[in-house]
Amino acid sequence: MPAQHDTKKWSAHVTETSDAMDLKQDVFKQDHPKAIAASLKHSAEHSNRRKSAPFRSAMSMLTFYINRAGRNLSARRRRKLEAAKDELRHAFRRN
Repeated sequence: MPAQHDTKKWSAHVTETSDAMDLKQDVFKQDHPKAIAASLKHSAEHSNRRKSAPFRSAMSMLTFYINRAGRNLSARRRRKLEAAKDELRHAFRRN
């Protein structure tokens, strides 16, 4: 069984090595939901690693981050990330 410190960072490993897309560093730490959405949109549209449509890849990565952060996410940060979902839908002209 792997050491505990190895298993605590598996989501970071997935984010860095998955075929989802290449992300700008600290994209989820930005203060403005619109900036997060714009960065995700840019990354999704320009990534050579994603396997699905840009909108789907961007939304999946954002949802993955929110879900993995879980209780460690403050209410304020969660609201900003949820607002980024709305901004992402708007940026891709989805409802």
